[in-house]
Amino acid sequence: MHANSIINTKKHIYNMNHENYDLSFPDQPVVDLYLPIWANLPAFLSKPAFIWVEDDNDHSNHAQNCTTLTYAQLHDSVQSISSQLLIPLQRGDTVVILCSPGLELVEFLFGCQRAGLLTVPIFPPDPSFAKENYHHLVRVLSQTRPKAAIAHRDYIASVQRYVSSSSIDKKLAQMLLSLKWISTDDIKDKSSDSKWSSSGYNGCQPDEVYLVQYTSGATGIPKPVLVTAGSAAHNVRTARKAYDLHPNSMIVSWLPQYHDCGLMFLLLTIVSGATCVLSSPGAFVKRPRLWLELISEFKATCTPVPSFTLPLVVKRGGMDKGSQPINLWSLRNLIIINEPIYRASVDEFVDVFKPFGLSPSCIAPSYGLAENCTFVSTAWKGNNGNSPMFPNILTHNKLLPAARLALRCEDEEEDMDIIVMNEETYEPVEDGIEGEIWVSSPSNASGYLGHPFLTRKVFQGRLNSRNSKCFVRTGDRGIVIGEERYLFVTGRCSDVIKLHNTLEIHPHYLETTAYNSCPKFLRGGCLAAFEISDTVVLVAELQRAEHDVRFLRRLCEGIRKRVLEEEKVELGYVVLVRSGSLPKTTSGKIQRWAAKDKLMEAKMSIVMDIQYGECSSFLLAGAHETKERFEGRGREHEKREVATGKSEEIFHSLSSSRPPSRPSLLSLL
Repeated sequence: MHANSIINTKKHIYNMNHENYDLSFPDQPVVDLYLPIWANLPAFLSKPAFIWVEDDNDHSNHAQNCTTLTYAQLHDSVQSISSQLLIPLQRGDTVVILCSPGLELVEFLFGCQRAGLLTVPIFPPDPSFAKENYHHLVRVLSQTRPKAAIAHRDYIASVQRYVSSSSIDKKLAQMLLSLKWISTDDIKDKSSDSKWSSSGYNGCQPDEVYLVQYTSGATGIPKPVLVTAGSAAHNVRTARKAYDLHPNSMIVSWLPQYHDCGLMFLLLTIVSGATCVLSSPGAFVKRPRLWLELISEFKATCTPVPSFTLPLVVKRGGMDKGSQPINLWSLRNLIIINEPIYRASVDEFVDVFKPFGLSPSCIAPSYGLAENCTFVSTAWKGNNGNSPMFPNILTHNKLLPAARLALRCEDEEEDMDIIVMNEETYEPVEDGIEGEIWVSSPSNASGYLGHPFLTRKVFQGRLNSRNSKCFVRTGDRGIVIGEERYLFVTGRCSDVIKLHNTLEIHPHYLETTAYNSCPKFLRGGCLAAFEISDTVVLVAELQRAEHDVRFLRRLCEGIRKRVLEEEKVELGYVVLVRSGSLPKTTSGKIQRWAAKDKLMEAKMSIVMDIQYGECSSFLLAGAHETKERFEGRGREHEKREVATGKSEEIFHSLSSSRPPSRPSLLSLL
């Protein structure tokens, strides 16, 4: 890593916002080509591109505990890394990057692009591979078949110890042995004197796939998305214009740097000529106040966060703790991702932090997905726009809009074309009618690696009975409302629950209402609603262990009653489970499909469950198997009495049960 002195770091952190760069953005076909342009400008010679902050016990001044990578240093490092990588590898080879979050990961991401390599960055699992935390690595190695793996020297040594031990997964060991292991330390120690030549640029070209980015897994097994260098460049150029980012912008991000929004903001920083302050997801989870401190100390103008961040920071932000004052006056873009976005949680966050300088007008609900590189659109239009901003922005059915359909300007390149489609007729629906969101854009990815049928189905959507351009079928439901044509992302097509009266409801409404019935005892964002054999099921995680059967019964009754009153939906089965039982995606979204499978396969750590009305015998058998498994005995099924309007406990509290192993919250981010 490259480190400037603390004096120089502070000078550019605090003074560069007063410099007048007055530059027009030099559009380039790939993101890597922006680096030499900025690095060769006098004003950028010492300007930080990325700043990495380690959170320690002394939280008074993060600038004293940071490492800086300037534009000049990053450009030189990327050039050297690309030259060294092409000694053991050839242009076009596939490599998996197994680096921990930090500046080294940033350098190798750009270094691989300049070397013309196809990159698959993923979070490195524990090299002991003892906790079954390596399933995604097996998936990646099986599907992408990389020639090499790039990792830190110590990580490679741990992998070598694993494959030589007796207690190994033979399939995984064979995959690891087939890789050429490249040490980041060795590459960086062998610095190269190769010079940059724009005329002889041999990095990834616009039409070449340079990145494999996996989907979140919210609605199914994560799938490998093929992203070209040109699509990625178009995507971040569009995002730069949407958020009005420029060389004076200061970004703060703790998101994972391997995919989705976290990776996009690395590219977005370079395209904008901005500075990005980075920290790890683990540091944020451990101490959410860190996010607020970084915004305050570095005078951040832009920060992207998943929607669950806002209620989490309100609850665990520790405003009464820490010596560093919180001041959010500098924020112009608080970008909220992970739709649907509830108005109430944003209102609460604004009310709490408005006294600390937060401007409501900076709230920027946004929409994106891996199949479109990441960014699709935002409902935020900036202080100079003519559209209403938060809190005057339109609300629909408790939600904030995530995008607007009127995006294209006459002087801009072709931009996002978003339509809402009838899922059966493949015809656009009228405003005010819900349908599937389709997106056509130069940012569209090329398809799924190794899934030709699914690629045709998802990436080659066309309007029925007419010749049209290709659209990506997002699998998201949406509705367009109002004169401003705001797009509200209402949920996932595959998650929709069909009710007996031919009506439909999105599960997040049931989950939110259930949580609000008893927020002191249920975990926010850790509830899943789904349908099994015409039965609506609600599974909720408890905040802590609770052994009082009568209390747990009242808790289930309260959930059922609240959902019936507010959503007019009869829950047929309410299940309380131990903390950590529900599967989530890498960005913290509940995987309802996986939760459903886990319940039906008797792998859920149930504390209490109650049936209402008629319930699937297969479902009850699965739940009964769960009880017997965790109790360690196979006694006969208890008799159940079920009467309309009256519930009977199916099982006693399983207070002696042991929860299944589950990854930490860090791994879920």
